[in-house]
Amino acid sequence: MTLADRMIARIRATGPMTVADFMADALLDPAEGYYATRDPLGTDFTTAPEISQMFGELVGLALAQAWLDQGAPAPFTLAELGPGRGTLMADALRATRGVPGFHEAARLHLVEASATLRGVQARTLAGHAPVWHDIAEGLPDRPTFLVANEFLDALPIRQHVRDGGGWRERLVTVRDSALAFALGPPVPVPELDARDVPDGTLVERCPALPGIVATVADRLRHGGAALFVDYGHWLSQGDTLQALRAGKSVDPLDAPGTADLTAHVDFAALAAAAPRASAMTPQGVWLERLGITARANALARGPRAEEIAAAHRRLTHPGEMGDLFKVMALAAPGAPLPPGLEEPS
Repeated sequence: MTLADRMIARIRATGPMTVADFMADALLDPAEGYYATRDPLGTDFTTAPEISQMFGELVGLALAQAWLDQGAPAPFTLAELGPGRGTLMADALRATRGVPGFHEAARLHLVEASATLRGVQARTLAGHAPVWHDIAEGLPDRPTFLVANEFLDALPIRQHVRDGGGWRERLVTVRDSALAFALGPPVPVPELDARDVPDGTLVERCPALPGIVATVADRLRHGGAALFVDYGHWLSQGDTLQALRAGKSVDPLDAPGTADLTAHVDFAALAAAAPRASAMTPQGVWLERLGITARANALARGPRAEEIAAAHRRLTHPGEMGDLFKVMALAAPGAPLPPGLEEPS
């Protein structure tokens, strides 16, 4: 019995599923979930650290500078949410080897639910003694310097369509013996009632996001900073749920467990969940402020000049990842924001 078959049986027995429940099962089902059964990087999608070492290097140096700006607390947690193959953290650690005391004070912690990816991360980060956690709440209660790159976009979302004074939730049901979308009855959704949008407008919300961001912010009361890098916008509007299989867009309901599912991040919700957040900044602008062009020029003196130039463009150009991806940081009370980011206007 496939995961789709089991979902259909569940819906017939208990009623339609929320999009969030569908995403959670499709991504994390222990037997057939997408992240639970494979290493998808490079096959179905590619993240910024896999495009170029420059991304992880600059993230590492930004966190190290934030650590220095806060008086170099020791020990501290160096953390990543959703570390993928561990490439970003490996590049960050390599770039910060020359920062006095940084590696000696750092205790590496990774939040990763996939046993498959934990194995890859262990090999990539051999020698750095990472400690893994299933959820962010497992992170130690001490100064924390953290990065989450393309982590929030994979959190399950719920979708709602404005209908007069209420909202109709988009659900996953069964039609003609196959999974299909349908709308539930109009109900109040207090979290969205302040949204003044026309009837028929679809709005997404991520129930898990506020709790995860609040957990990270809580660790920062001891000191530290957190960088969130993801694709999205200020305030969610419209259907952004997408599925990728072998690098191609497919129907999200087709063969659940075999495609990556993501949705755009609502950075307004991220800012609202934390006591202090930076202004939302395009990734390209942030990387340029951190000096990516100088780093690219230095690397381009070798035999990989064309490859480096292409990676620089892909990470920073407005027509590629430069504008679609955004950066937002949290900082400890009274501490400066990490380099390249500003207070909200």
